[in-house]
Amino acid sequence: MSKKQIHKLYLLTAVGYFLPAGSSWVALLALRGFSVLEIGLLESIFHIVSFCFELPSGVVADVFGRKRTLVLSQVMMLLSGGLMILSDSFGTVALAIGCSALSYNLASGTREALAYDSLKKDGNEGAYNRFSSTEMMFYRITQSSATLCAGLALWLGYRKAYMLDLLFGLVALFIAGSLQEVMKDVETKNKSSREQLCEVVKESWTFLRSNKRARKIMVTNALVGAVSTLVLFFLQAKLPLAGLDSALLGPALFMMGLGAAAGAKISQYFSGSSYVRMLLASGVGVLFAFGMTFTGRPYLMILGGFVGALSDDFLEVRTDVLLNEMIPSGQRATLISVSSFLFSLVMIVMSTLIGWIMG
Repeated sequence: MSKKQIHKLYLLTAVGYFLPAGSSWVALLALRGFSVLEIGLLESIFHIVSFCFELPSGVVADVFGRKRTLVLSQVMMLLSGGLMILSDSFGTVALAIGCSALSYNLASGTREALAYDSLKKDGNEGAYNRFSSTEMMFYRITQSSATLCAGLALWLGYRKAYMLDLLFGLVALFIAGSLQEVMKDVETKNKSSREQLCEVVKESWTFLRSNKRARKIMVTNALVGAVSTLVLFFLQAKLPLAGLDSALLGPALFMMGLGAAAGAKISQYFSGSSYVRMLLASGVGVLFAFGMTFTGRPYLMILGGFVGALSDDFLEVRTDVLLNEMIPSGQRATLISVSSFLFSLVMIVMSTLIGWIMG
């Protein structure tokens, strides 16, 4: 059962995140005449919705089922794309952006929880390290490939581009619907949804309060990930200013995305290494990336971005595996969502600081 389920989850990632229009939404809105201020406000709306719903979405997955939550995630992504096609005002686009953020929240933590429990049911938890590494690699390659299609999205125009996203979204919805739910134990299954909800929240809080190591892992991973993510984000603006031909920006971003894919894949071969050593190695790599942004040399900046992305996902995969080994099954999606919640919180604080330093 677990082998077939894992392959479906790989396919869901490869298809569900190939969104040429979604990866180029800023450029598409600018092409439609939206101002930089309006686009900035829409980006803020995405993060606000994500911040507010990260934890509740994890609770929903633990109480109502991981398969149902992944299906709902795809429905919200389709709704977001449909609203973008029909949008004729800032308000409609804002609603579409909010649906996109909610789709992200519903999938975050849920996919990992379903994978781990599927493997655990077959007594094969040790294979989760390989899953986490490979799934993250698929995610990065798919995301980078979609970014590489930015020119195609702009050429098609926003309506046709989002129709292409909807096509891939429908296939992803079918894949999510074909997944198999990992059944709850009889005692939990006989409880009402309200009782399960209260139990998940209470036990998740107890786990976090009593497990100091888990809290440290979540916070340090969030800090490393935030710096790496922001370096790559600001490189989109700094590379053209440093003299990189605008036609090469897409391939440059694609190459840096491959760095993340490489880091995810390499991580599985260091499963026996201590977390502290992996954290130090990743921290050095991300600091190297940060330092390269100040050289003013495009190819050194791209090299730095590649190393930073590799270091980030190298640590991210190991963090995911460690947390899943520590977390109880009944609260798995909720507690993994706590890690994503902390990342969003750190991003809100760090984005202005890093922007000021790099500006």
